[in-house]
Amino acid sequence: MSETQDSNLLHEIGSASRRLTKSERRIVDAILDDPRAATRLSIAALAELAEVSEPTVNRFCRKFEPRGYPEFKLRLAQSLVLGLPYVSSSIAPDDGTATYTTKILDSAVVSIRALGDQLPPALIDSVIDRLLAAQHIFFFGLGISSAVAQDAEHHFFRFALPVTAHADVLMQRMHAAAARKDHLFFMISHTGRTRDLVDIANLATGRGAEVVALTAAGSPLAKASSLAIELEVSEDTDAYMPMTSRLAHLVVLDVLAAGVSLRRGEALQPHLRAIKESLRATRFAPLPGGK
Repeated sequence: MSETQDSNLLHEIGSASRRLTKSERRIVDAILDDPRAATRLSIAALAELAEVSEPTVNRFCRKFEPRGYPEFKLRLAQSLVLGLPYVSSSIAPDDGTATYTTKILDSAVVSIRALGDQLPPALIDSVIDRLLAAQHIFFFGLGISSAVAQDAEHHFFRFALPVTAHADVLMQRMHAAAARKDHLFFMISHTGRTRDLVDIANLATGRGAEVVALTAAGSPLAKASSLAIELEVSEDTDAYMPMTSRLAHLVVLDVLAAGVSLRRGEALQPHLRAIKESLRATRFAPLPGGK
């Protein structure tokens, strides 16, 4: 089936039994028994559940056209989200303006809608607990993720929390080396494979600080962290700059910011009003009609 066609992976899986091996049919049974839960399984967990090897799961996934297991899970999640079609986020060299614009927009929509099953409320509550308990929060990211870390600083300082964002790896390393047990380091990386960030996470945890990662499932950064929000966002960042992954990270930070704001409640309102009032003199008066 062409990637440009609408497809429902659950329907494809259910219809494919006759061309699958006995081991692959066990994978089908494991997925169809609880498709929503399957979108949260690592490849090792699905292999164990189906009693097959991880290479068997990989071969099974490639029969349905994705480049790998993360993209397979994204298609599966999209099949569960309001019937949204699968779209490829990869831009081809011969794509015209209309084609690549549509690809980017559609990929952003379906990827963000697919986040719901990857954000268990208990995990979000645990991260919010740690954010509120910290005496200082450091948001670290490199490259494109540094812009996400900066956005997090803009969000969270409004909640009367001590927050700092750094994109310079030497500053990140020095802060981690000086970490205290009441510090929290929030590390942002789509791939979770950047050596510097993993080293810095290990340095901070070695000092007794909390490290929360927003990163790929099963990545070295996730494993080096005290707690990880692990996302499966199908995007080839080796070939293209991060697009939908960056948007997904911004949405997760919005979720966390909303949770912190609700937890702080009415006591936070005078602080927020003071910040807003401080900006009033910097703006022109609204145009007629409120524009």
